Amino acid sequence: MKKIFSYLLIVFSFSTIQSQEIADALRYAQDNLTGTARFRAMSGAFGALGGDLSSIGINPAGSVIFANNQLGFSLSNYNVKNNSNYFGTNTSDHKGSVDLNQLGAVFVFKNYDENSGWRKFAVAINYDNTNNLNNSVYSAGYNSDGISHKASVANYFVSYANQSGISLSTLQNSYYEDLNNFGAQQAFLGYQGYIINPSSTYNDFNNRTYVSNVPGGGSYRQENSFYSKGYNGKLVFNAAAQYQNWLSFGINLNSHFTDYTQETNFYESNNNSTSTGVRNLLFSNKLYTYGSGFSFQAGAIFKIYKGLRLGLAYDSPTWYRLNDEVTQSLSSNGFGYGTPPNVGLSGANVNPGVTVVYDPYNLRTPSKYSGSLAYVFGKKGMLNIDLCSKNYSSLKFKPANQFTIVNSDMASLLSSSLEIKIGGEIKVKKWSIRGGYRYEQSPYVDKTTVGDLKGFSSGLGYNFGHTKLDLAYTHSKRDSQLQFFSQGMIDRAMISNLNNNLTFSVAFEL
Repeated sequence: MKKIFSYLLIVFSFSTIQSQEIADALRYAQDNLTGTARFRAMSGAFGALGGDLSSIGINPAGSVIFANNQLGFSLSNYNVKNNSNYFGTNTSDHKGSVDLNQLGAVFVFKNYDENSGWRKFAVAINYDNTNNLNNSVYSAGYNSDGISHKASVANYFVSYANQSGISLSTLQNSYYEDLNNFGAQQAFLGYQGYIINPSSTYNDFNNRTYVSNVPGGGSYRQENSFYSKGYNGKLVFNAAAQYQNWLSFGINLNSHFTDYTQETNFYESNNNSTSTGVRNLLFSNKLYTYGSGFSFQAGAIFKIYKGLRLGLAYDSPTWYRLNDEVTQSLSSNGFGYGTPPNVGLSGANVNPGVTVVYDPYNLRTPSKYSGSLAYVFGKKGMLNIDLCSKNYSSLKFKPANQFTIVNSDMASLLSSSLEIKIGGEIKVKKWSIRGGYRYEQSPYVDKTTVGDLKGFSSGLGYNFGHTKLDLAYTHSKRDSQLQFFSQGMIDRAMISNLNNNLTFSVAFEL
């Protein structure tokens, strides 16, 4: 007889292979538009300008452009809305939050030796939330593919069970925490939750192939709730110098932090049978990822002619050390649970009460190359264009022998991506009026799994003398396809992601 579990939470450490997906890697490889209000109002187009605390994270030479010491911080209101279409059914969900997203200071040291070509030196420290990970997506609809069961989430459990080659004897006589790999754990949940059955008989304890216990021949009502919270943060330690009046260059040493929680609840029901099999189920997953990383940057700004400036910058890969904790549970209701021929309506609740703590692993994100061109119209304003390139196919999890499949997928499914940012500022007495536009190509070869990003921004600033106040509004839109499960059931919801954010910054000259 199958064992049904529901008991107190226990934490186990596993040195097993965990299940990573491309989306997990992209979460740490892509940066959102964050930072000071001035930076955001110009869509982050600061590569050849500098003189802003967040611009230091784009081109390290930007710190020496400051005329005086400065301290500043920023508050942001994030509002994300996701419109979903799943087999013709439209749903919508949104998430809002407020965050202290930037804090930093820069110190400028002027060289008064007229015989030296070195004019200024600067050091800075700045923290930016490079990505706000708070999100909420709800998708629902009716999925149908006849009798193949591929439309049902049961095929997810069938796929993992057959891939793992786990025996029926092991599934009947083991506990969730006894199993040493992710695939076997999914097979355990599916079997103990009556979602899958052995392909032969219950007396064949050597059976290693499985079939669905969800009736086919009809449609499945499916609902997927996705909720996440957390952040990616970067702490920049900067040093820069200015030589004569035409060259500024700098370096950054960056410390990265991430703290991310993701919860999904997948519900499925059907009316395909009244005699045997699963009628409905709820599959819940919780992932907690935390860790840190390191990267460095180098950059230069050249004054070419009068107000014309050229900026060049290189971002190294970020080398992350990450930790995962996973909690899962499954409940179901249907007919024929228990020893045949009992066909009464019954239910199963498989809650191992176990948080699986996997061994730490590494992630290397792509490097980035940036080129910028700007023109400064004296004290009247400025215009900047940034062009950035990043090759996402170089993403890699390590140890490589534990992530062979996902590393191979990233190398073949991801590609190089270009990002264009245009930003400008007009000064009218003590007021500054700003605007910007950005366009980022999809990191995918197919350009549809995750689409191109388009965004615009605007903002105002007021200079009191030694204090500056800035306000910015940013909007962006990106379409994507959300695949609920990594294998077995691979249908996707079409997601339109809209971000509308307000940022308020205060800066003090010291």
